[in-house]
Parts: sequence; structure tokens; C-alpha cells
Amino acid sequence: MTSDIGLDVQPPTKECTDPKCPFHGELPVRGQVLSGVVVSDKMNSTVVVQRAFMKKIAKYERYEKRKTKVHAHNPPCIDAKVGDNVTIAECRPLSKTKSYVVVEVAK
Repeated sequence: MTSDIGLDVQPPTKECTDPKCPFHGELPVRGQVLSGVVVSDKMNSTVVVQRAFMKKIAKYERYEKRKTKVHAHNPPCIDAKVGDNVTIAECRPLSKTKSYVVVEVAK
């Protein structure tokens, strides 16, 4: 049974028993929805997502490229790998560094 998480994303086709899965478990998602590229999947059920953005420098009236890494929970029903473009959603803190969960792998 897949529950609606309130976001415009495709639910996963696989089933899982992870309690920290927003689709099959008890984890509510709220707040920011970000996208980025998975750069590491070596941790257990965690991926590192790198997101790039442009920051305006007012003094020079130009933009600079910046990037940041975010740790996100990777449910077994989604199972994102290195190089995947993913959408992550904010949730309650799951550990010291994880406050996001992967909700979709972009095609």
C-alpha cells in the first residue's frame, strides 16, 4: 500500500518495510523539496546529494557557481545509485546529519 505524501512525484513501484520510508512507513515530509545528483552511496541506506546553484554577488553585479552536499535517507524501494538525479524532501531529523529523504529518481 502506497500512501500519498502530498508532493507531485511518482510513487515507487517496489514495496518496502522501512519505517523511515515516506511511502510505505510512518515518515511525514514537510518543508523544502530539493534536487541534485547522488555523489556517494557507500553508507547504509544513506546517499550524499550534491546540489549546484547560482549566488548573486551584489558588489560586482554577477553570479557565482556554488555547490553543497546534503545527506539523505535512501529507502530500499527507491534505491538511488551514484550519478542519479534525485528529488529529496525535508523531514524530521533522522540522525545527526540526515534531515532529508529521497522521494524520486528522475528519469
